[in-house]
Amino acid sequence: MIYLEFEKPLAEIEGKAEELRAMARSNEGMDVSKEAEALDRKAETARREIYDKLTAWQKCLVARHPDRPHCKDYVEALFSEFTPLAGDRAFADDHAVMGGLARFNDQPVVVIGHEKGHDTKSRIERNFGMARPEGYRKAIRLMDLADRFGLPVITLVDTPGAYPGKGAEERGQAEAIARSTEKCLSLRVPLISVVIGEGGSGGAVAFATANRIAMLEHSVYSVISPEGCASILWKDAERMREAAEALRLTAQDLKKLGLIDRIVKEPVGGAQRAPADSIQAVGAAIEAMLKELAGKKPDAIIKDRREKFLSMGAKGLAA
Repeated sequence: MIYLEFEKPLAEIEGKAEELRAMARSNEGMDVSKEAEALDRKAETARREIYDKLTAWQKCLVARHPDRPHCKDYVEALFSEFTPLAGDRAFADDHAVMGGLARFNDQPVVVIGHEKGHDTKSRIERNFGMARPEGYRKAIRLMDLADRFGLPVITLVDTPGAYPGKGAEERGQAEAIARSTEKCLSLRVPLISVVIGEGGSGGAVAFATANRIAMLEHSVYSVISPEGCASILWKDAERMREAAEALRLTAQDLKKLGLIDRIVKEPVGGAQRAPADSIQAVGAAIEAMLKELAGKKPDAIIKDRREKFLSMGAKGLAA
C-alpha cells in the first residue's frame, strides 16, 4: 500500500496491525486476532475522519495516486468484445489514448480514454497519459466512426494535460485539441464522459465536452494544475495548496457550479482501496446516464449538449 503524505497516522495504525499478524504467522499458537481487529477498527475510523475533510490539494494527491484504477482497468472490467483501433491515419498511434469498439451491457459503443500506465515501462510508453496531437486525431477518427454507425461514445478522462513538447506543438497540438472539442459538440450520438482521476486543461476538455459528465468523488478537473497555476500567478510552485483551493477543481465544487452532472462515490480511502467497487460504481453511473439520453433524436442530442455548455457561464456567475 502506497500512503499519501496526509495518511501517515493511518499508515502507522495499519502497519502495527500487519506487524501483529506477521508475528502470529511466524509463531504458531499466538493469537492476536482481537488486538489486530481493534487496530483495524481504529484504522477504519481514522480513514473516515481523514477522507471526510480532504482539502482540494489532498484530493489532487488522491486523484494522482498510482494505484487508482486506470482507463485500461475500466475497459477490461466494464466492456466486452473490446476491439482496439490504432492510429490517426496521418502520423502515428499515440499510446496515451486508447479506444475502440466495444459492448457495454451488450450495447455497441465506442470507448475512448487516457491511459497513464501502471509501472515505469508502461508509464513511459503511455507518456503518463499526456496525449500528443495524433492521440486527439485518433479520438476524432473514432468519434466519426461512432457518428457514422449511430454508436454512443463513452470517454474516460485521466490526464495531467496535453503533452507540451516541441514535437507536439510542431504537429499542431492546439489545433488537434480544438478539433476534438468541436467534434464532441457536433456528434449526433450520445456522448458520456467520466473523469476517473485527473482532468487537466484542454487535454481533458477535448474528451469531456459531453452530454453528461460524471466525476469520481476524489477526482479533479481544472483549466491548469495547481502547481502550474501557482507558478504563473505567484512565481512559486510551492503555493500549489493555495492554488488548488482557488481553482475550485474538486467534484463537489464543480457540481455546485453546474459544470458536471453527477459525482460517483468512492470507497472510504479512495478508489485505490477497492478498485473493483469503484469500477462497478462508474459502470452504474454510465448506465444511468445512457438511459437519460436513450431514444433522443440526433438534433435533440446536439441541442442538449449545446445548451448545457452555453448555460455554464450563467451558472458559474450565480454561484
